[in-house]
Amino acid sequence: MSAEAPGPPEAAGPPPLVRLLQEFTLEANRYVDTAGGRNDMHRTDLNALAVIMRHTARNQIVTPGLLRKELNLSSPATTALIDRLHSSGHVVREREGTDRRQVQLRMTPKAYRDGGAMFLPLARHMGAAMEHFTPEELETVTRFLNSMIAATIRAGEEAARGPDHK
Repeated sequence: MSAEAPGPPEAAGPPPLVRLLQEFTLEANRYVDTAGGRNDMHRTDLNALAVIMRHTARNQIVTPGLLRKELNLSSPATTALIDRLHSSGHVVREREGTDRRQVQLRMTPKAYRDGGAMFLPLARHMGAAMEHFTPEELETVTRFLNSMIAATIRAGEEAARGPDHK
């Protein structure tokens, strides 16, 4: 009698579309690591700039606390991150409004220039790839990706609560 371990069932693993999303995420992370590394920036630095840019575009105030929460960092790690971004000339700390104790973070023109240069090749290649799709197809993909983002956020919230609090 053979003691071979059984192989994985044919249906093991995520569906093909989920596998493609995983592969896209991996390749996007590799790009960010490469582009950031060539500019002496960590992935967390670039993620922080993306958070600041997103909130700024919505006319929302960005504080160290918001950054800490969105990036799931400790307070010391958040301070180190902001220090790096400030030292590199990508972020300024400002105190505005009635509560002068509250530090607000703003991206500098240098951050926008450097970010544009880092992500220009990705934008160029993605733009060229998107030209092969109709506006209707792109709308369907947009709805799909928004749905996947929302599902991922819900899954992350569930994971943070733990298995006993679904």
